[in-house]
Amino acid sequence: MLDKPAPQSQLRATGPLAGFRIVEFAGIGPGPFACMMLADMGAEVVTLDRVGAKKSLKSVAGRGRKIVELDLKDKAAIAQVLDLLAGADALIEGFRPGVMERLGLGPDVVRARNPKLVYGRMTGWGQEGPLANAAGHDINYISITGALASIGPKERPVPPLNLVGDFGGGALYIVVGVLAALLEASKSGKGQVVDAAMCDGAASLMSMFFDMTAIGRWVEGRENNFIDGGAHFYGVYECSCGNFVSVGSIEPQFYALLRQHAGLSEECFDAQMDRKAWPQLREKLVKIFKSKTREDWCKIMEGTDICFAPILTMAEAPKHPHMAARNVFVERHGVTQPAPAPRFSRTPSAIREPEVAEIGALVSAWKAGR
Repeated sequence: MLDKPAPQSQLRATGPLAGFRIVEFAGIGPGPFACMMLADMGAEVVTLDRVGAKKSLKSVAGRGRKIVELDLKDKAAIAQVLDLLAGADALIEGFRPGVMERLGLGPDVVRARNPKLVYGRMTGWGQEGPLANAAGHDINYISITGALASIGPKERPVPPLNLVGDFGGGALYIVVGVLAALLEASKSGKGQVVDAAMCDGAASLMSMFFDMTAIGRWVEGRENNFIDGGAHFYGVYECSCGNFVSVGSIEPQFYALLRQHAGLSEECFDAQMDRKAWPQLREKLVKIFKSKTREDWCKIMEGTDICFAPILTMAEAPKHPHMAARNVFVERHGVTQPAPAPRFSRTPSAIREPEVAEIGALVSAWKAGR
């Protein structure tokens, strides 16, 4: 059963994707997040979920949808889904390879009914390859790309939440791929399959580091490079209060400001890019930053060109003056959550309430609107 429906929003879709129709096959992680972004940008997203899924209409990642419960093992339900897809612009699914085909909803079948449909496939390993049908999670997908091996202290890699695989390499790439395919379909009149694999996306995100390796600016091993925690001028420091701050003074002019505001007058700090000097200089900075509270350092450094920021918790972030001034976070149903991003000047994105829908009514409405 679905949660009690939220009050219907009177807000009309105004984002740049208003008028586009997307069918989402319910899943977890990157698929729902991608569809949240598309819904925030104005697309009409219909989520097909299993009967009795107990979908929360207050979910952050589930906002902005029309939600339909149905049994995909029922041939009559599959027929209705095909009718719905006949009027859709895109489909997004996150099952293992072959599942949609076994349901009778594979790309060939669906696109025979709707040649212009963009068929988005979100997986960890991709649609083919030795691991295509193996189970996995974000941590596994970023492990084989070189990403996880590069993140963390010398002692061991540290999982960067599931930001790199699920959301960076997965959700954002399926969004970009589907939008690009929709743009192309508007010219050619033909849809296509978008194979968005998290391992592909995470590898793509590593492009700059492969580039720097090729020119000798990046070496293997954590805390050996200028932006992986190795350099004293780019890292995290604990303050006397137990809180932390971040410093990213890479450019010489920014490094000069760091030295000025932190009182780094010793000659040894002249050797900014000497890798051999980094450990000693870091230890000196550790002691300096521990001499004051985070609040003290914010008064000294925040807003300057040092490239400085306090490290805030999820509870603290919405209260930061910059985040508050830009309304980066909003409250909905008593839940603080990120506002839609990016921002559009003429066709702004907006959070719309999800609603329970009936597939027959949607099929009729989409046919009438064609």
